[in-house]
Amino acid sequence: MSKATVLSGIRPTGHLHLGNYFGAVRSFIKMQDEYDCYFFIADWHSLTTHPHPDNILNSTRTILAEYLACGLDPDKATIYVQSDVKEVLELYLYLNMNAYLGELERTTTFKEKARQQPDNVNAGLLTYPTLMASDILMHRAELVPVGKDQEQNMEMARKFARRFNQIYGVEFFPEPKSFSFGPEALKIPGLDGSGKMGKSEGNALYLCDDPKDIKKKVMKAVTDSGPTAPGSAKPEVIQNLFTFLDIVSSREVYDFYDAAWNDCSIRYGDLKKQLAEDIVAFTTPIREKILDYSADTALLEKVARDGAEKARAHAHDTVEAVREIVGFPKARF
Repeated sequence: MSKATVLSGIRPTGHLHLGNYFGAVRSFIKMQDEYDCYFFIADWHSLTTHPHPDNILNSTRTILAEYLACGLDPDKATIYVQSDVKEVLELYLYLNMNAYLGELERTTTFKEKARQQPDNVNAGLLTYPTLMASDILMHRAELVPVGKDQEQNMEMARKFARRFNQIYGVEFFPEPKSFSFGPEALKIPGLDGSGKMGKSEGNALYLCDDPKDIKKKVMKAVTDSGPTAPGSAKPEVIQNLFTFLDIVSSREVYDFYDAAWNDCSIRYGDLKKQLAEDIVAFTTPIREKILDYSADTALLEKVARDGAEKARAHAHDTVEAVREIVGFPKARF
């Protein structure tokens, strides 16, 4: 019995943080043993913000090294760089011909990006959903791990798949489903009490952070004046700290501070010191592997090259079939 195909991509916009790890990468490590997985670095998507050419290359290598350090295995999953698979652009063209201005303008991600960067409302922002759909449909992926913020774009991908099939009277593209690998994916909060951890919010703990930086960030985490009555509910900023304890600390440590909260004896300074130590203990093995992989550019290039070959072979079959369906001859070159 063939395995279901899973696809996920990440923009190369900086280092992976704990939110990326517990929200996605940890699940990817399990998925690669049970599914036919394609994990790619979405460097073309990053062009909407006009990054410097050096930043694209360096950030791509950074994400690749950190993926490997976390445990993604190129012998189990196809790991590749988006721009190495040119076929996605041809499919992007075909999908754009059947995508309509009104529906693209109504997407939440476009409206948010247009508001955030009013002087750079480019066509790439507008057609982001079709490029995302091309990435997915190129491999005829059935399952796509995404967060709630991408659900509208996933619905667009399903719409484009249905529309293509209806226009050409075929059952070619499956409608991809949003996917979560059990209860393992977690929403990891930021240290500033402002919601989930994110690179742009400046509230992240990165897998490559050295111990001093981690301790400094954790000790600055937002707290309150403490519980006012035994057994009172934890406010969000305190629950955030307990979320971190839950994922990196022992059950004994978590229970100790939970009891201290409930009897109003909790000392936030002690909690933060313990939490910082536990985060350092968790990230240090990953950070050491990141340093090793980052220094081995030959290995990174080989992983990217081998992944591109596997991804392109799969993508080529899709594009050849699409060309024939649409009415173009097979590629002559």
